[in-house]
Amino acid sequence: MVTVATADDMHALGVKLSAHLVAGDLILINGPLGAGKTVLAQGIAAGLGITDVTSPTFVISRVHKAPLPLVHVDAYRLLDTANPSLYLDDLDLDIENSVTVIEWGGAESARLSQNRLEITIDRSDEVRKVEIKCLGKRWADFSL
Repeated sequence: MVTVATADDMHALGVKLSAHLVAGDLILINGPLGAGKTVLAQGIAAGLGITDVTSPTFVISRVHKAPLPLVHVDAYRLLDTANPSLYLDDLDLDIENSVTVIEWGGAESARLSQNRLEITIDRSDEVRKVEIKCLGKRWADFSL
């Protein structure tokens, strides 16, 4: 569990996390509205040398070109659909050749890779608590 006091700290956490990422990595970020999911994704992007990252809420996904590309998905609008997995599959995500970050990534997103980080942001207090759950062999020995 990591505590995060400010938006700048959340961004810095993303930058720190990005140093460990390689093509094929899947990161699911969950938390309530305003928790800092997009700020964390922006920090990850910054660490990969990518700027101008905004939430893809209305377009659902964006591909950011870089030496290590970033696919940034906001699955919020898919949650209320009859079959969110089907719509997620329709996005034709290039998970193998990029870092994929999915905000609001639940069970339908988790099935995309057994090797993933599941990040949950709790903002029930003034200081956010960030839990990073490491799943699969790829992340077996991971620590920040």
